[in-house]
Amino acid sequence: MTSQPSLAGLGWQAFFQQQLSLDEWQNSYPVRVLEQHKTVLEVGGGQGIIRLPYTPAAFSQHGTVCVGDWLLLDNSEQPQIMRRLERLSCFQRRAAGSKVGMQLIAANVDTAFIVCSLNDDFNLNRIERYLSIVHESGAEAVVVLSKADLCEQAEDYRQQVQKLDPLLAVVSVSAFAQDSIQQLMPWCGCGKTVALLGSSGAGKSTLSNYLLGQEVQATAAIREDDSKGRHTTTRRSLLSMAGGAMILDTPGMRELQLADCADGLAQTFADIEELAGQCRFADCGHSNEPGCAVRQALQNGTLDERRLRHYEKLQREQQLNSATLAQRRAGEREIGKLHKRIINERKRQKRPDQ
Repeated sequence: MTSQPSLAGLGWQAFFQQQLSLDEWQNSYPVRVLEQHKTVLEVGGGQGIIRLPYTPAAFSQHGTVCVGDWLLLDNSEQPQIMRRLERLSCFQRRAAGSKVGMQLIAANVDTAFIVCSLNDDFNLNRIERYLSIVHESGAEAVVVLSKADLCEQAEDYRQQVQKLDPLLAVVSVSAFAQDSIQQLMPWCGCGKTVALLGSSGAGKSTLSNYLLGQEVQATAAIREDDSKGRHTTTRRSLLSMAGGAMILDTPGMRELQLADCADGLAQTFADIEELAGQCRFADCGHSNEPGCAVRQALQNGTLDERRLRHYEKLQREQQLNSATLAQRRAGEREIGKLHKRIINERKRQKRPDQ
């Protein structure tokens, strides 16, 4: 074991404390998942860093675990996981590839820095996609435009992002200008947890190193031919800042499919949702229907065509993926019921005749 910050420094809040009974306070203690490996969890608490054996199957009765979760351990010499505490926030996406399911990204994050590089990889559609995920999670979103020193149109890009939502926090930073990094400190107070999200090469690891005050995460140059990044962060881990905040740097995500994200999508596109509510018909398709407030906004220039098309695309994606997940869950429930019936029937057959 090695020394670790206090529970408050790790992000312990009243929300978690209220979930513990008096008996649990006396016979167990909370720890936070700092890093997750295939068969091991690295957790931190008042006792320092502990490595726990872990497999999802063995912990299935308590639900899945991811970096940022709070767990209760018993007071035994070889601590055992008793349960996982309810989450304050949770980031998840549809599993990449053809696999049907949800992939957990992080839990109990206060603020998500959506890092986007001001180069050829700048993409408003990607920012809106990340915003939907963050809004659904329950965390606060801050868009961080990195590599501002390499872009002559940095302010123009910043204004484009700000138009997505006038209340959205948008910050331009440069790794070579410490003053610009200082703009992020209001979200990095003691006990706060910040997650860095974004594509490979966006500058997440470089930003993480500056916030940590030391080079903890490896960095690499982007490809010159297309400005795409290379994966340098290969796992999710919670790291402590000198000021007391926790930083979660995540691997870049090439694929970010939405599912079970209706509320986050509605919040990200609140302007279009409000306009749709003003249409003459409740089922307006925003094409040629009379009295369409959305089409009117397009015509008078208060709504951008790109934004509407992307909203409609994400809606279709989220509805399709959510329906696919619902079918899988329904199938799993039926399999569970069938398994239970088979077990009960076998027990009945083994009973002696009454």
